[in-house]
Parts: sequence; C-alpha cells; structure tokens
Amino acid sequence: MTTRLQLRDTGAMRRTTGLFILLALLCLPWADIAVHTLDPGRELGRLAQGLLWPQWPTTRTLAEAIASTLAFAFQGVALGAIAGFGLALLYRRRAVRWLAASLRAVHELFWALLFIQLFGLSTLAGVLAIAVPYAGIFAKVYGELFEETDPAPRQALPANASRLSSLMFTTLPQAWPNLAAYTRYRLECGIRSSAVLGFIGLPTLGYHLESLLRQGFYAEAAPFFYALLILIATQHRWCRGWMIPALLLAALWWLPPVAPINGALIWQFLTHDIVPAPLRSGMDALPWFMDLWQGQLWPGLINTLVLAMLSLVVMGLLGVMLFPTVSRLFGNRWTRGLSHGVLVILRSLPEYLLAFIALILLGPSMLPAIIALGLHNGAIIAHLIGQYSNTLVLRDDAARGLNRYFFEVLPRQFRLFLAFSLYRFETVIRETAILGMLGIPTLGFFIDSAFAEFRFDRAVMLLVASAILNIGVDGFARRIRRRLHLQQQVQVC
Repeated sequence: MTTRLQLRDTGAMRRTTGLFILLALLCLPWADIAVHTLDPGRELGRLAQGLLWPQWPTTRTLAEAIASTLAFAFQGVALGAIAGFGLALLYRRRAVRWLAASLRAVHELFWALLFIQLFGLSTLAGVLAIAVPYAGIFAKVYGELFEETDPAPRQALPANASRLSSLMFTTLPQAWPNLAAYTRYRLECGIRSSAVLGFIGLPTLGYHLESLLRQGFYAEAAPFFYALLILIATQHRWCRGWMIPALLLAALWWLPPVAPINGALIWQFLTHDIVPAPLRSGMDALPWFMDLWQGQLWPGLINTLVLAMLSLVVMGLLGVMLFPTVSRLFGNRWTRGLSHGVLVILRSLPEYLLAFIALILLGPSMLPAIIALGLHNGAIIAHLIGQYSNTLVLRDDAARGLNRYFFEVLPRQFRLFLAFSLYRFETVIRETAILGMLGIPTLGFFIDSAFAEFRFDRAVMLLVASAILNIGVDGFARRIRRRLHLQQQVQVC
C-alpha cells in the first residue's frame, strides 16, 4: 500500500511539473523577451571592468550609506517582529490570518510609496514600509511555530493556569530556538529590503547604486555593491547575541523613526484622495472601473502572471542544474567552494537590483526580470537542495557522474525540489509585481505610474488587486502542496 501511494504521489508530482512547464510555454507568445540595446556585450564589459577596478567614495559617504541601510533594517524588522508576535498569539482566528495575509501580500516598495504620501521621504516611512509586511510574515511563521509545539507541557499545567503562564512556561520555551533563528534570517531579508528602498529615494546603499548605475558609473557604484554583498553574506557572524540589542539602539540613535505629521494632509489622503474619483463626485463608478480594468488592471495581471510563470521555470531549471555543484556527492572541495561563493552572491542580492542591472545591459523588456528572478530564486533552491542532498547515504557501488545525478540523487530530491519551488513561486509573484517599477508592464508599473500622477484612487485599487493576486497564488500553491503531500515548511525569502 505504501509503495502504491508513493508511486501515485510521484506521478502526480510529474504531472504538476509538466503542467507548469506547459503553462510557461503557452506564456511565451505573450512575453517580450527581446534585447533592446545595441551592444549588450560592450556594456557588460564596462560593468565587469568597473567591478574589477572600483573607484572608492569618501569613507564618510560609504559609512553613512551602510549605517542608514542597517538602521532601516533593524528598526523595521524589530517593529515587524513585535507586531507579528502579537498577531501570532491570535493566529488561530480567521480574521487575524486574513489580516496577516493582506499585510504580507503587498511588497515593501508599495508600502513605501503609500507611507511617503503620508509622512514624506522620512525615516518613519521607510521603517513602516518594512515593518508592516514583515508583521504579516512574522505572524504566519510565529503562529505556525506555536501550533507545532508539543501540547503535553500545557496539559500538565494546573487547570486554573492563565494563558500568559501557558505561553511563558510551555509554548515560548519550546518555540524559542526556531523563533530566534527565523528572526535572524528575516533580518537578512530586511537588509535587502532596506537597500531596495534606496531606489525610491531613501538614503540607503540602493540610493547610490541606482543613481550611479543609471548614469553608467560602474566603477563608482562597485564599492556600494560590494558593501551590500558583504553585509548580507557576513550577517550571521556579526549579528548575534548581545550585538543585536546594541545595534538596534545604535539604529534608533542614527536614524530616529520620526516624520513631520500633518494631520489635515493625512485625513485628506485617507478620506478623499484614495476614494475613487466618481464616488467623490457622485457619478457612476462603473465606467471609471471598466476603464481601469481594460487599460491597466487586466494587462497588468496578465503580464504579472506571464512573467511569474516563465521565471518559475527558469528558477526550477537552474535549481536542479546547480544543486550538484554544492553537494558532497559531486565534485571536489575546490569546485564546491567556488560554486558556494557564486550561489551566496546570487541569493544575497535583491531581485530588484539584479533586474535593474540586467535592464541596463539588455534594455526594457521582460528578459531582465526573468533573468533576475530566475538567478536569485534558482540559487536559493540549489543551495537548499544541495544541503539536503548531503544527508543522503549512497551504497559503495552507487553510480557516478551523470548516472548518479539522474538515477540516484535527483529522484530522491525531487519531492523536496517541488516543495521549495512552490514556496518560492509565492515570492516570485510578489516580486514580479514590483519589478514593474523598472518599466516592465506588470501591476507594479501601473501602480508606480498612478503614484507619479497623484492618482491615488487608481493606485490603491491596483494595490488591492495585487494583494488579492498574491493571496490567491498563496492559497493555490498551498493547495497543491497539500494534494502532493509536500508538507515540509521551509521559510525562505
């Protein structure tokens, strides 16, 4: 019976994989994957030359950019963790789950665009842009960790024990190691998010990268690129123990989360500016909505899904091709070390930054976004599967080379690969929308345009559509995982 169930599950996984590949092929006619630059090879050579021979800025400029990046990350993650912890205590309630899903469905950059309208280009806007979606993420992860704790200690408490006692003496001690580990990991994600906020004007490393790369000053941009990479790659070494509260206090001192508050302006934004224009004037809203649907909503949704499907397939192909390069079952210590370094770089850099660089090299199309999403997420999957493959024990007479890969290792890792890919698909959809801010006509393109034109009613409607799409994809992926019995929870950015 067990063998029959395993064969049925394997067949279902193969059909699901084939379905995703088929959908991606059907999306190809809708995708713009042309190269629009005259000489991408020459531009790539200039970029490589700039990275090899960087021109260093003043120490003060670089230090201030690093400090601001860390300040936004620490404050945003800390506030998000506190709010998420409070929501996690009530996560069994459906309303709380829906609230958390809604918060995390909107990307940090979109939240930043909203908060900038309320608080200007201030520290508070940047901190809240990270904290709000992270609160939804923390609520989900913390809530699931609380539910997975052993109920026996709670049942051993006296009948009159309070919920606070149960939390402090049974649930929290069990969940604490995983809570701490995930919070440290989320801080790594927060550093990436903080850097990307620089692309809309906040004074992080991304601000210097965007301005210098856009002008073609690759050598001048290289030090800021290396600083971001080193921060993320070494975060697990310098951010632990007593250093975390010390760094948080330093972040509060360096960039206090304050902003000029204009109550009248905020009230007008919330009660007038984001209300659909026809409702403000007492007119019929249907023509307004149909115009929005035909001109922006429908094209944005289609392009978002097309880009996500193509990126999913590229991500999956790179994941299965690259994981042997970091596995002890293949290669040697030197090749694994080199491959590990490359994967660290690819998974450490934000997709938005990778797409921005590819856009400069290849021109405005979907191709830069597909490359960026495929490289970043493919590197994450390759790293994870490679680490899990190190736990496999093969026979002494097991095949080697390609036979080992195709017949010994890949079949055993395929279930894990599919689970990771479905988890990443949820993130790909979320990132796909914001890549529209680089000119790709996804939902993010129309959202950014609406903010630029001060048409906040359209912007909020498009944001709601983006959130609904993300929630829908999250539920769809979760249903597939449940149907294929892919229940392993893996939290990755």
